[in-house]
Amino acid sequence: MNDRPSTPLLDQVNIPADLRKLKPEQLRQLADELRAETISAVGTTGGHLGSGLGVVELTTAIHYVFNTPEDRLVWDVGHQCYPHKILTGRRDRIRTLRQGGGLSGFTKRAESEYDPFGAAHSSTSISAALGFAIANKLAGTPGKGIAVIGDGAMSAGMAYEAMNNAEAAGNRLVVILNDNDMSIAPPVGGLSAYLARLVSSREFIGLRGLAKRLVKHLPRTLHNAAKKTDEYARGMAMGGTLFEELGFYYVGPLDGHNLDQLIPVLENVRDMADGPCLIHVVTQKGKGYAPAEAAEDKYHGVQKFDVVTGAQAKAPPGPPSYTSVFAKALIAEAERDERVCAITAAMPSGTGLDKFEQAFPDRTFDVGIAEQHAVTFAAGLAAQGMRPFCAIYSTFLQRAYDQVVHDVAIQNLPVRFAMDRAGLVGADGSTHAGSFDITYLATLPNFVVMAAADEAELVHMVHTCALHDDGPIAVRYPRGNGVGVPLPDAPQRLEIGKGRIVRSGHKVAILSLGTRLEEAKKAADALDARGLSTTVADLRFAKPLDEALIRKLLASHEVCVTIEEGSIGGLGAHVLTMASDEGLIDTGLKLRTLRLPDVFQDQDKPEKQYAQAGLDAEGIINTVLAALRHNSINAEAGVRA
Repeated sequence: MNDRPSTPLLDQVNIPADLRKLKPEQLRQLADELRAETISAVGTTGGHLGSGLGVVELTTAIHYVFNTPEDRLVWDVGHQCYPHKILTGRRDRIRTLRQGGGLSGFTKRAESEYDPFGAAHSSTSISAALGFAIANKLAGTPGKGIAVIGDGAMSAGMAYEAMNNAEAAGNRLVVILNDNDMSIAPPVGGLSAYLARLVSSREFIGLRGLAKRLVKHLPRTLHNAAKKTDEYARGMAMGGTLFEELGFYYVGPLDGHNLDQLIPVLENVRDMADGPCLIHVVTQKGKGYAPAEAAEDKYHGVQKFDVVTGAQAKAPPGPPSYTSVFAKALIAEAERDERVCAITAAMPSGTGLDKFEQAFPDRTFDVGIAEQHAVTFAAGLAAQGMRPFCAIYSTFLQRAYDQVVHDVAIQNLPVRFAMDRAGLVGADGSTHAGSFDITYLATLPNFVVMAAADEAELVHMVHTCALHDDGPIAVRYPRGNGVGVPLPDAPQRLEIGKGRIVRSGHKVAILSLGTRLEEAKKAADALDARGLSTTVADLRFAKPLDEALIRKLLASHEVCVTIEEGSIGGLGAHVLTMASDEGLIDTGLKLRTLRLPDVFQDQDKPEKQYAQAGLDAEGIINTVLAALRHNSINAEAGVRA
């Protein structure tokens, strides 16, 4: 008896072409090795685990059956793409996931030809895959567009907009619906698999096509009746009538972990000659790893962890997170005012609204991945006298910008926007950075835009939002923990458009917005040590500006520097515009603006990202010293002249 372990198959697979050399009966072993490698890698780096484990077999089957990268595979969101990266030439770098200089946690065009479309926001895959399919069709070149989309992402209207326009792609478009909510798990079994294989077979489709051609010669009433009979018969057996109405040939549901079911159905669909197809597979998040299977959140996002026990590395104790401070403050506001309610777009735990929901279930609304609806829904609530808080990550609020402008700002409705993950977000990289909200909100008439410098300020700003009924108002705050200041016993209502002086000086003024305040104070200490007396102001508001305070600081200091955790066009641009309009720049004032650079910054630790952007104490000091040197050179030139 030979007890020697089989040769690892994963070592033989560098790209999908290698995978396609394997025999079908070897794929189970490969999938098991792929799952183990995924668990090991994420245990080392942290990241998104459960969703990737749920698609190990599906990933293997897709790359085995389809001719990637010629067939363009688009993963919706990309949380589940780690097994895909391992099979597409990146296994040697998989333990650099989400690290500085390493692999992105999402698909990324610049990273691999097997990532034809970068994705990190939900529900874009079908539109992108349709674009690939139609482009190939128009060019007369081979290649399909394959979209893998989760059931959660199907809550966004964009997915249906794409499907409604998919018929023109013909058989070049394949949509795989990955249902990991288990809401329709019972139909998955032998009969369901048999039916899926049958209706996707060439023989069945051929007979169906022949029947369609025959009934076209029947009177219209009989033709319509035959069409409905076909649709309803397959719908009763397998479901999918909605997708049929959108022009898709529906197959499923299938067990997404059974390669013996997946491979033949995918092969049948690959060889279909008729229309776009939707394959419905049912998977389990965290599949094959007991701690993930047992976890309520299926180990969606994890820190580094012990592979044997599943125990995640714990961050050292510290101040509360901004998210938890926001949740606690909002609950307090709701206790004081029954008109306060909260809306999230499929991110209850990420925004802290899961805690709010426990206290006020009737005043909490999770609308799914539908940010546009969330904003207009909040506008309707506000128009009827409620005090809605729309809690959406800064990066996701971008998806609803038209609604922010048209349905909220133009009508001057008092919707409260709580923008979590403002600024740079570390390992999630450029796709999730909250870089642009100051710019895209502060440009709108009627808007009030605040940024919390610390957790106590956030409490005050939530209270200010709750009491502000004069129009839309937004507060932004970062990912991560606060700075450790005591939380107030009672919140204060801030005067709209009024900042505060944190420390006084007379040579240099640092005008800070948001949580760069701590770095501004460090810079002030260093500048004072150089004999450069420094004022630090926390402006609190990007709009409206505290013009009186800014005017005073510009007039009384030799160098003024603004600093913000946002892109060009934000606070600095507004201060420059004010100074220009009032002729203050003509007086020789040295005004400099520090903001995020005009690039999409890749993932790294947040402190490194901010240092790279020049938004740390060292960056502030260098900017001040450069401005003073410039001023000195100009003064000397004037004397010589």
